[in-house]
Amino acid sequence: MRPRQTTGAAPMAKINVTPIIDVALVLVIILLVTAPMMSMSQLPVDLPGAHARDTERANFISLTMTADGTLALDDKALGGLAEVAPRLRARLAEGRDKNQLVVVRADAKLPHAAVRRLMDAAREAGAVNLGIATSQITGGTP
Repeated sequence: MRPRQTTGAAPMAKINVTPIIDVALVLVIILLVTAPMMSMSQLPVDLPGAHARDTERANFISLTMTADGTLALDDKALGGLAEVAPRLRARLAEGRDKNQLVVVRADAKLPHAAVRRLMDAAREAGAVNLGIATSQITGGTP
C-alpha cells in the first residue's frame, strides 16, 4: 500500500510585519505629540513686546561708544563713563516724553562688560526704553 499524501497548510515562511509597523507608527505619533510639551518651561513668563521699527522715530537719543572707548551723546563728545548719567539725565529732562527711546550704539569689537556698564549708566540716568543698534547683515556669513 502506498502512503497517503495529506494536503495540509504549508508552513508559514514569512513574518507578518503589519502589526509591528502599526505599533511603531503609534509610538512615533505619541512621541511627536508629547515632545513639544516636554521642552516648554513650566515657569510663567510675561514676554515683553518688541517694536523693530521704533528707531525710525526722529526723537530718539543716541548714546555711542567706539572701539577705543570714546563716548558721545547724540553729536556731543563725553569725557568718560562718569559723565554719561548726568548728561543723559539732563537730555531726558529736556524732552516732553518720559519714555523717550535711548539707542545704544556700541562697536562690535567692544567687550560685553563695557556695553553693560554703558547701559547701566543709561538706566541710572533714568532711561526707561533702551535699544541696541545693530547693522543689517546682507548676504552670507559676515
